[in-house]
Amino acid sequence: MAAEFDSNHVKNIVLIGHAGSGKTTLAECMLFEAGLISQRGQVGAGNTVSDYHELEIERGNSVFSTLLHSRWRGYKINIIDTPGYDDFVGEVVSALRVADTAIMLLNAANGVEVGTDLYWQYANQFSTPLIFAVNQLDHEQADYDRAVQQAKDLVGNKLVIFQYPLQQGAGFHEIIDVLRMTMYKFSDTGGKPEKLPIPEAEMSKANQLHRDLVEAVAANDEKLMALYFEKGELTEDELKEGLHQAMIKQELTPLFCLSAERNMGSGRLMGFIDHVCPSAAEMPAQTTRDGKQLICSPQGKTCIFVYKTVNEPHIGELSFFKVFSGTIKAGMDLENENTHNSEKINQLFVVEGNKRVQVHELSAGDIGATLKLRNTHVNNTLHEKGYPVELAPIFFPPANMRVAISPQNPGEDEKISSILHQLLEEDPTISIEISPELKQTILHCQGELHLAMIKWKLEHAGKLSIRFSPPGIPYRETIRKSADAGYRHKKQSGGAGQFAEVQLRIEPWLPDMPAPEGLTVRNQEVHPLPWGGQMVYCNCIVGGAIDNRFHPSIVKGVMEKMQEGPLTGSYVRDIRVSVYDGKMHAVDSNDISFKIAGLQAFRAAFKEADPQLLEPIYDVEVTCPDELTGAVIGDIQIRRGIVDGMDAEQRFTRIHAKIPLAELHDFSASLRSITQGRARFSMQPFSYKPVPGELQNKLAGQYASSQHLAEA
Repeated sequence: MAAEFDSNHVKNIVLIGHAGSGKTTLAECMLFEAGLISQRGQVGAGNTVSDYHELEIERGNSVFSTLLHSRWRGYKINIIDTPGYDDFVGEVVSALRVADTAIMLLNAANGVEVGTDLYWQYANQFSTPLIFAVNQLDHEQADYDRAVQQAKDLVGNKLVIFQYPLQQGAGFHEIIDVLRMTMYKFSDTGGKPEKLPIPEAEMSKANQLHRDLVEAVAANDEKLMALYFEKGELTEDELKEGLHQAMIKQELTPLFCLSAERNMGSGRLMGFIDHVCPSAAEMPAQTTRDGKQLICSPQGKTCIFVYKTVNEPHIGELSFFKVFSGTIKAGMDLENENTHNSEKINQLFVVEGNKRVQVHELSAGDIGATLKLRNTHVNNTLHEKGYPVELAPIFFPPANMRVAISPQNPGEDEKISSILHQLLEEDPTISIEISPELKQTILHCQGELHLAMIKWKLEHAGKLSIRFSPPGIPYRETIRKSADAGYRHKKQSGGAGQFAEVQLRIEPWLPDMPAPEGLTVRNQEVHPLPWGGQMVYCNCIVGGAIDNRFHPSIVKGVMEKMQEGPLTGSYVRDIRVSVYDGKMHAVDSNDISFKIAGLQAFRAAFKEADPQLLEPIYDVEVTCPDELTGAVIGDIQIRRGIVDGMDAEQRFTRIHAKIPLAELHDFSASLRSITQGRARFSMQPFSYKPVPGELQNKLAGQYASSQHLAEA
């Protein structure tokens, strides 16, 4: 049995926007308008098709991206509803990778919010055509003109107004469409509107917006421009074709009006998706990892891309994919280009929230799911055997939060490890670090809400009691001045003994520093350290006091001690070690003797060289509403942060700061509290800087106390 929809009749839509902009409610309207559900669910009631997960119902907002589909006038429209908080940005990025059009919802009361620009940037990154939809125009604080201006500030002259409301707030029930030059009047319950002439008082405004629309479309097509000059107008069909091509090339961004809550305007939006938005087959060909073009055609060799996986209780792993070429059929054997394993596609599904409908095959451009792929993960490409192809992967944003994780109950380490592995499969924005340095398991995630989701899954799906605690800080130790020290190792135990003496000097290492004063360097070795920085070793022995064969052992001893500095037990970095004298014994000297002597001499010199504790500093960028800038800067300064600068971005401020990692543990929660969730931030490692003297003394004291307790 052939696939129900061919590539030319499949359209893939992703709903994006800030939390509270109405994405899930619009998705419900779209399913209702298509006749796939008989009654629209409500987010507050926890009965929508999209937000079906127990956690989403409990929280009252989207946490995961959800695949839905509707049939509309001969087309299959796949709809991916995504979360609005940037803690769950991974769900948005993966959905944009497989979508052919993105609908950006704006809350009419709030306009362009923090995070909207982030999703717009991702849409540009994936070359995804974009539609703006100003939603909640029935809100008492709705401000359509402000939302439009902010959208225009974001995307520039690409924005083209298709609709505007006749009135806003509680009286909103009429939309003027300047493409069709018609007014849609809705009843209080929404649904199918009455089509009426545009009121005389609005004709001047509507005509101007219509001309702006026609000129914007004509400007992107030479043939249409010629027709426009010839006739002074373009027909609706000519405009649709021009818009169609302009959207494929991302040259225009249409803007529509909605009240998804009252189902006003969603049908017109679906009609536009049906008539104008590109089908999967009309989008530009995919560029493979080796630079070739993969055309979306059912006649091509089968190639699918896995963009999301979900582990469902009692069922197993469900893999979501897009067919980028060919036709996939149940029973096919495909090869995973990333793992080179063979995968049998036993079952195929189209998905409607938590419901799966089994199908026999899916054509190029369609999105579906399959169960129990053994060795396939997010970002993997599967293809017909003998026709290797690998599609470009999704690059997920780095983590913004770190926390130490451990089980409350002893003996559950293996179980927690298994559940964490499952979470990593589902969510590539999570990473786990087993830190021998800190002796902790560190969980890296996107923020406070992301962490709450992870905790919920561990406790509910894994039945685990979890302890989250502030993670240790990977401090580093170095020195501020030079110091000389020596150590003689002598051990006699009946047979062959041990003997070695090492005299050395240590100095702070700086690039291009002069040779050690008063010493002759016979050989210099630069040792890059795994934990950052360098150890530079100089052989300054004159006259053969220490044989050359023992220098590697001295280096081993020094490097071993550099893994546990005397101040806090942290790694040591950026030191030059110059060995200038010593003694050896013809019989008793050996490698272990010189390793011990080198270690102890380095240890003694380090204590006399004015040890300095270094802490990791992170480059932090915060974007927040202008009116909250002062409060955010105040919080940064409390955290010993230094503000480097600020950039204006529409009605937002982008703050650049350097903040010690030790002060960033609860930054996500604090920022959300200060800004009511209206800010976002990112953080990247920057450098190591000296710890303030008072703090160094405190940390060194704590370490000394812990060592005494361990020895007791």
